[in-house]
Amino acid sequence: MRKRNLTVNLAAAVTLLAVVTAASGQTTNPRFGVWKLKSDAPPPAINIMTYEPYGDGGMSITVESTNSTGRESKWSYVTMFDGVFRPVTGREGAETAVEIVDDRTTRISNKRDGRVYQVIINVLSEDGNTINNEYVRLDESGNIVRISHAVYERNR
Repeated sequence: MRKRNLTVNLAAAVTLLAVVTAASGQTTNPRFGVWKLKSDAPPPAINIMTYEPYGDGGMSITVESTNSTGRESKWSYVTMFDGVFRPVTGREGAETAVEIVDDRTTRISNKRDGRVYQVIINVLSEDGNTINNEYVRLDESGNIVRISHAVYERNR
């Protein structure tokens, strides 16, 4: 009887340890949340990025913006951080691929009608409250034609 109780208790402990280990191994992407473009543009200009969990370890990205004349746009895509191009909803002929560079940096490649026209280096700050984007525009031959920057601040 004593041996049976020991076996049951040991089995319960191993099961509990496995559940705790599996749960602690699941990490949340620090980018999840809502981000607002830091801008001096007068209203109604605004740009909001929303990062949400997608699938098994991926992310869904939605961008909603209003320009200075009040024109609104909304588009989105999903990524598994594997460098595979996937369609962009809300932008005809557009695809996006995302790769992890390091624990705070991703490389986002934007393609339209089969040609990569922009690469974005997306860097999360150490405190996790700012995203710095470097936008690299490319011509038809893949040459850099313009580089610009934007800063997004965590909204919630």
